[in-house]
Amino acid sequence: MSSRERILGRVRRALADVPRDDTPYERAVARDYLREHGERTVEETVDLLAENLADYRAIVHRTDVAGLAGVVAGLLAARGASSVLVPPGLDEGWLASTEVTRVADLAESTPRELDRVDSVVTACAVAVAETGTIVLDGSPDQGRRRITLVPDHHICVVRVPDQVVSSVPQALERLDPARPLTWISGPSATSDIELDRVEGVHGPRALEVVLVG
Repeated sequence: MSSRERILGRVRRALADVPRDDTPYERAVARDYLREHGERTVEETVDLLAENLADYRAIVHRTDVAGLAGVVAGLLAARGASSVLVPPGLDEGWLASTEVTRVADLAESTPRELDRVDSVVTACAVAVAETGTIVLDGSPDQGRRRITLVPDHHICVVRVPDQVVSSVPQALERLDPARPLTWISGPSATSDIELDRVEGVHGPRALEVVLVG
């Protein structure tokens, strides 16, 4: 018997005494919780996102479309990056001002090869202001999940205000649950029993978010 069969068997046994006319789960669970906390303007929502991103130790930058390429080039230069991983659908204009060697997002790339890349630049699917969370869904301008987990430096571009929502419920409405969703709140970090924080454990040590208005 497989693990799948064991789990399904336990579910069937747990449901064996449930009446057939019992209230369906979709109606049994109340869904009247707050969709967002308080009322904010678009500008205030973006400011809250920037504040919470910074609170999670992400480095936040703001620019307009015309200045984006220059900002990305400056971040790569400041990092001393000699290579940058580029998803297949990333806007070419975002890297127009840099001559850093570009590495393609290939299925056959090994973890060791990805670890040798200095930085990765991606877009995002949505950004949540109340939690300071960036969500990636594996779209062509974001690439495979692993390219944002292995390299040590991640530059993520958020289009403002189109990709910014106030709350998690609002974000979920925009996301496809069948896609590989990655929820990022600051650079990867953990703490030991003495609460000594160590960054770069399960993902990038440095997360830079560029809000493009």
